[in-house]
Parts: sequence; structure tokens; C-alpha cells
Amino acid sequence: MNQNPLLISWSFPEFNVPERSKTWYLLAFLIGGALLLYSILVANFLFGLIIILAAVIIFVQQHKEAGQVNFGIAEDGVLVGDKFFDYQSMKHFWLVYEPSRIKNLYIEFNSVLRPRLTIPLEDINPIKVRKILLEHITEDLSKETEPTSEALGRILKI
Repeated sequence: MNQNPLLISWSFPEFNVPERSKTWYLLAFLIGGALLLYSILVANFLFGLIIILAAVIIFVQQHKEAGQVNFGIAEDGVLVGDKFFDYQSMKHFWLVYEPSRIKNLYIEFNSVLRPRLTIPLEDINPIKVRKILLEHITEDLSKETEPTSEALGRILKI
């Protein structure tokens, strides 16, 4: 567990609930219904179950209040909520800072089993975050944009 004091810390919403219009819900209902009908016609009931589960997850997420997650950077690692990750477990990081759209810190781990960590910067100075992290792990300068999966999720509002 983290023994050192935090060099910088902030909090961010647990998850982002995109604003969806009535048109979005209508299109989602039509596409979901068409996919559900297709799954029945081809007798692929597992696919149908996945479509239903996706709809339930979107509905529940839309009506759930997002909690706040505390994040901090220390001399020996980063703290996300009550989980601590030491720098030895991290592969690299990169920042995407486009103030009108995206302000995120991304951390990739050495283990392929541990997913990429996405930390919203909120109102924190990205230069300060970068300077602190560069003392401990490398920055992946080849990555200048958000991951495709996150961009697709943001565009589709899922």
C-alpha cells in the first residue's frame, strides 16, 4: 500500500453518463429490436441474450448516480479509489488534452490481463501531471489521441 504522501490528487466521476436525445433512444430501440429479431430468426439465442443485457445495462447506467473516485500520484505509484498501483506494474502513460473534448490520462500496465486505466484530468494542469509521471515511468509519445474504443463509445454515446 502507498506509504508516501500524494504529490498531486483530484477526484472525478466514477463514470460518464452521456446526454442522449429521444432520437438516440428511438434509433437504439429500432437497432436493438432488429438485432433481437435477427437473433431469433437465425436461432442464435445467446446473441439475443447479449442484446437484452446490453439494453438493461444502458438503462441501469442512465438511471444510476455516478460516485466520485479519488485519484492521486505518489512517489511509489498511483492511487485510484482504494486501489494502489506501483510504478513497476506500469508500462507507460500518455495524455490527451483537447480542452473542448477530451482531457484524459491513460496508463497501460505490463500485464495484458490488467486493462488500460483512463483517468479524467478534470481541471488539473496536464503539464504538472506529465512532469511528475515522467520521473517514474515512460511516456508513449506515439499515442496522441484517445483509444479507438473510447472514441467510438463517446461518439455512439454508450
